[in-house]
Amino acid sequence: MQELLTFMAQSLVEHPEQVTVRKTEGSEAVLYELEVAQEDMGRVIGKQGRIAKSIRTIMKAAAPRDGKYVDVDIHESYDEYIPDSPADDAE
Repeated sequence: MQELLTFMAQSLVEHPEQVTVRKTEGSEAVLYELEVAQEDMGRVIGKQGRIAKSIRTIMKAAAPRDGKYVDVDIHESYDEYIPDSPADDAE
């Protein structure tokens, strides 16, 4: 499942090397956190969220039928810029 999400995301973005997927599994749900470069957020979300909705639908359809809820959260990667101090944000 994690490989499927990684493959779909890398196929959509211009910076596939910045795609990361983390899996968090609980007793009732499985959460996949997808991180992409800031410039690629629009490509992964799509107009009116259509691509993001399609990704979530595919993941839910591909999920094993063990009664767990599957969800995908999409975040932008903050690897490019991490401020050293609060003064950096003021500029």
